[in-house]
Amino acid sequence: MKKPRLDDIDLKILHILQTDGRVTNVELARQAGISAPPCLRRVRALEKAGFITGYFAELDAQMLGLGVTVFAMVGLESQAENDLQAFEKRVADWPEVLECHMLNGEIDFILKCIAPDLESFQEFLTKKLTPAPNVANVRTSLTIRRSKGRTALPIAGESIGEAT
Repeated sequence: MKKPRLDDIDLKILHILQTDGRVTNVELARQAGISAPPCLRRVRALEKAGFITGYFAELDAQMLGLGVTVFAMVGLESQAENDLQAFEKRVADWPEVLECHMLNGEIDFILKCIAPDLESFQEFLTKKLTPAPNVANVRTSLTIRRSKGRTALPIAGESIGEAT
């Protein structure tokens, strides 16, 4: 399937929406430099094409009592595709896991996990993650602080790979 081409207005719309998903269509159109009806058509086309996958509110984990973030590096006993998929399916059902990435190299998966406290994370680790089928080993790293947390992708003039 051929990926649709995005013009400068599409990129501007995406940039604005990922910065403020609650912006009204009228304000979005104003910021993008077009009128409201074509702006709404473009947004719907971007959604349909899969560039926009959803809208959400970013929440403060600390305020919600989720003060512990841990990265878990997981090694599996088998890397057969059905075993990898089974692990991903299991992880998808765990609310403690915010992100799951399959890696190339010595570690099969890295999980970004969140918990109210270390005791709760330890319970998740010992009762769910470590004893899960096909898990050979788990190494964890507790975060000390988050110095950057970004959900917005670099688009609309931002470049990746250039030193600033």
